[in-house]
Amino acid sequence: MRIRYNAPVILTFSLLAMLILILSATLWPRLAQQYFTVSGYVNWSSIADWFRLFSHPLGHAGWAQLTSNLAFILLLGPLLEARYGSWRLLLLMLLTALASGLLNVLLFKAGLMGASGIAFMLILLAAMDDLRAGIVPLTFILLAIIFLGHEVTLALRDNFAQLALLGGGVVGAVFGLLLRR
Repeated sequence: MRIRYNAPVILTFSLLAMLILILSATLWPRLAQQYFTVSGYVNWSSIADWFRLFSHPLGHAGWAQLTSNLAFILLLGPLLEARYGSWRLLLLMLLTALASGLLNVLLFKAGLMGASGIAFMLILLAAMDDLRAGIVPLTFILLAIIFLGHEVTLALRDNFAQLALLGGGVVGAVFGLLLRR
């Protein structure tokens, strides 16, 4: 039996997110806040701020947030990477990160990290084929309700900026639908 690196974009993303959290929890305590969090302000001439607009999905506040996101990403991601291709999925993930980062800067002015936007984009993208055929799968409705309910609860309790991640997910899914055609 062999182990295959079957979804390079999803697996690399997941392993990087885990590594960043481990380093942040041990050797480099401010790593996630320094390089993997979008603040409420962006200096448009700063390369580091541009990097953060794309890198914030790799940073997570703790294991609970990371495992919640990776559960969806590792479940849906490989299927979608096989369907759309690695480069196209990477592009969708980068567009989702940029959209959620920009929404956060424009609307919320708080620090933002985590891959909820990418997870939500993957959930919406997975349902696109059936939606285009005029069918709304009940499993999609339940999954969306559970995911959105969890994210909105977190946003109300901790940080309204989490809602920018959901907006980023919607933007990513729209681009996915457009790229699919």
